[in-house]
Amino acid sequence: MTRAILRRVGAGVLVLWAAATAAYLALLAAPGDTVDAIIGDGADSPLIRSQIIQEWHLDRPAVVQYVDFLARAVQGDLGRSYLLQRPVAEVIGGQLGPTLQLAATAAGFGIVLALVLAVVARRPWVRRLSSTTELVLVSTPPFLIGIVLLSLFSFRLGWFPVSGAQGAAALVLPAITMGLPIAGTLAQVLRDGLDRALDEPFAVTARARGLRESAVLVRHALKHALLPTVTMLGWSFGVLIGGTVIIEQVFGRPGLGQVTVQAVNASDLPVVLAVVILAAAVFVVVNTLTDLAYLVIDPRLRRS
Repeated sequence: MTRAILRRVGAGVLVLWAAATAAYLALLAAPGDTVDAIIGDGADSPLIRSQIIQEWHLDRPAVVQYVDFLARAVQGDLGRSYLLQRPVAEVIGGQLGPTLQLAATAAGFGIVLALVLAVVARRPWVRRLSSTTELVLVSTPPFLIGIVLLSLFSFRLGWFPVSGAQGAAALVLPAITMGLPIAGTLAQVLRDGLDRALDEPFAVTARARGLRESAVLVRHALKHALLPTVTMLGWSFGVLIGGTVIIEQVFGRPGLGQVTVQAVNASDLPVVLAVVILAAAVFVVVNTLTDLAYLVIDPRLRRS
């Protein structure tokens, strides 16, 4: 058990290091000058440029700057934003709440809808309709779904706010936009797992004991069908975190999406690196929770 935990921790650290290194190299190779990014629209002169280079230690080799960045990151110091001149931890922390709220709400909506589509829609004609709907949801880009929902429920009917994050009503359309494709994917995986589980000997035995089909489905088959669904759910949550960058732009919501777009456009290296590290950390945590969920769902894995 100790070795397994150490392997998991080591793999997580390796993922964080690889993500930070890849982002650092990509931004280093991007066009543009760091000094220009820091100056922005402010006053520009040779003296100011010299002071900026000395203050931010930009005269040191790129390798030294990279090692210094890793050393500070390990200590929890993510640097200062070039654009906002504030600590990166403060910039990210102020926008993390709305993004996590949106991702969690979208995930919850997607899970509930997937269960309904996979468990309730068992009749042939309902199943065909559900499968077609899932295919459409999975194939449609989320930003297009968001634009359609905005046009119908905000601009035409006026039921929900067009933009912002004030109140629960402003969360409905973005969460539905992100949750619908996730629901389509999870429903397909869950239905396939249910179909296989209902053909297993334990399901036949349960029917022979007089259990109704709905009881066999919920009490026996559903638990066996959850493992691949949980795997897909872990992947989907990572997609949700990344998808907020686009969806927050579509709905004009505050969050990491707005911060990331501004940082990329302004070549704000510290903020971009912090967002990448945060996304990698979420990926590691979600995958760890997924592995723990396996042990809860299938007791046989605990013995192995």
